[in-house]
Amino acid sequence: MLEAQLAGKAGSILELMRTLPRAGPPGTIWNYNTGETQVVGELIHAATRRPVAQYLSERIWSKVGMESDATWWLESPDGQEIGGSGLSARLRDYGRFGLFCMNGGVVGQENILPDGWMSEAGSSKIIGGKKVDYGYMWWIPDSSAQPIHKGAFLASGIFGQSIYVNPAEKVVVVVWSARPKPTGRDSIDDEDFFAALVQALH
Repeated sequence: MLEAQLAGKAGSILELMRTLPRAGPPGTIWNYNTGETQVVGELIHAATRRPVAQYLSERIWSKVGMESDATWWLESPDGQEIGGSGLSARLRDYGRFGLFCMNGGVVGQENILPDGWMSEAGSSKIIGGKKVDYGYMWWIPDSSAQPIHKGAFLASGIFGQSIYVNPAEKVVVVVWSARPKPTGRDSIDDEDFFAALVQALH
């Protein structure tokens, strides 16, 4: 997929996705795949008839009081946004996005998201009879190991970037990071770090 992204050719990622075999019948297995996030972005684009960045700006970014415009990596000049990566914003604006999610998608008196959406999106799912600690684009920390994570959810980037949201504790943590490798280079487990930080705030 990275090669398709770097090629800068419109539609190249969807073309790649079309060539891949189905991992299993819908609802039977969990298969984390950044390419599928690209497909979600394409679906949003088709449904709203506007670029995903424009839709995000209109529905959320412009209403939450963001400090600055964000940028988004495109698959080609004037092409579709990369669904699974490449959204770049100020640290404080990522924090504002986390607060927006913690508050259930409500801005002032306006419900931007349907009632209960963030609770549904930020909770574990049962897929193929197995519990999966992943909601709708959000990772779910292990609250059995760290009870303080109960009800929490987080966005987790490949090189250690995070938005941790814990509604019960009213805490949002944003981490910028640039680890040299996607795995095996963290000095402390991210979930342990977030748990310790929330405990320290008590």
